[in-house]
Parts: sequence; structure tokens; C-alpha cells
Amino acid sequence: MSADTLGGKASAPVVAPAATAEVGEAHAFEAGEVEEGRLLFARECVFVLGMASLHQIPDPDLPEIAFAGRSNVGKSSLINALTGRKGLARTSNTPGRTQQINFFNLDRRLMIADLPGYGYARAPKDQVEKWTRLVNAYLKGRQPLVRTFLLIDARHGVKDVDLKILDMLDRAAQVYQVVLTKCDKIKATALRQLVARTEQDLAKRPALFPRIVATSSEKGIGIAGLRAEIAALAPSRRA
Repeated sequence: MSADTLGGKASAPVVAPAATAEVGEAHAFEAGEVEEGRLLFARECVFVLGMASLHQIPDPDLPEIAFAGRSNVGKSSLINALTGRKGLARTSNTPGRTQQINFFNLDRRLMIADLPGYGYARAPKDQVEKWTRLVNAYLKGRQPLVRTFLLIDARHGVKDVDLKILDMLDRAAQVYQVVLTKCDKIKATALRQLVARTEQDLAKRPALFPRIVATSSEKGIGIAGLRAEIAALAPSRRA
């Protein structure tokens, strides 16, 4: 059975993030919540623009979510997995390739922002500084931003550079949620330990949404659950 398949009665709870059975702290979504997520991401999702400076930012007409994380953590791959469109967000094995904030309009209900990866030391210093200023300014001041999904590579865990972003989001009172990526690359025991350690280390952060989602874009792990999380942030579809 795939991560999106619904079984039993419509009211039965579904453990949507497939990896959570291995993690040990599964969050049970109702079948209707999982279906809402599936339907949302089955709708049209279109590229709007790539923003290289703040004056290009789209009008704040829709609630917005952002995907942030270190370079090569898998942001674009995760967006492609969520939408079921392999080429929607550009992916690359070269860290630092994404140099702007890319915006996508999902069903005219939600704006998705794919942020440049941070923490890639081999990029030119002035380029890194430009990306950092752009991302920080966006995250601090974006009024329609309802949640930032901070992606953490499960093979490496939370790094000092991630903590700097978390500190900034806490100061800005911007709600964020941790999403572990590439969870198929480590053993179940290591994943359980990582989730427990991350929950403990981040527990007292004021802007944290306290539920970790474990995912793998390659294997489809956790995709249905993350869709359900995001669908809960989107307004009802307009007639």
C-alpha cells in the first residue's frame, strides 16, 4: 500500500508519515486529512517567479509556506515529491546551485517558496553574503508566511548553521517545523535516536511547531503526512 492509499472507513486514523512507524512516535492523521493533502497537491502547481531581490517579491495575496535548509539538503526534491512533478523545482547535485527564492502557486490557495540553500562554504563569499541577506530579510519580514519548513539531512542532524536560522526565526516569531530528509539513508535505530535528540534539543524554542516529520523524497516516506500538514495551512478552495 502506498503512502497515499486510504484504507478502512473514512473516519479511521491513518499513520501518514510512513517513516514514523520506525521512528516510534507516529502522528495519526484522520483519513480525511490525508485525503485533503492528496487532493491539494493533485491540483495545479505553477512556477511564479525567481526572486533575486526583495523588490521582486510577489504580492501577499495568499498564505505562504517556505522550505529552508542547508545546501543540497533536498528542498527541490521534496517539493517535486509533494507535487508529484519531477521537474517542477530544479534539482542539482551541485551545492549552491539555487541562487534565488523560487515561488510556486499551488491551486491558487497557497504560495510555496523554495529558498536558496545556506551553509555552502565553497561558493564565492559575496554570493553567500547576498543569499544570506536575501533569505534573512524574507524570513524576518514576510507577512503572509504561515510556516517555514526547516529541512535537516537525517544523515547529519542539526548543525550550527541550522541553529543560526532557528535563532533568527525565534526572534522574528516566525513559526517553523523541522522536516528530516533522506531518512532512507540511515538505519531505523539511528533515525529514532535522531528524532528523540532533535526533539529534546529544540523543545524550548518559542517559535517551533513541535512535530518532526521524517521524509524521503526518493522512497516516498512521509510525503502523505507532510501533505496533510500543509493542507491544514491552506484556506478552503474558492468556488
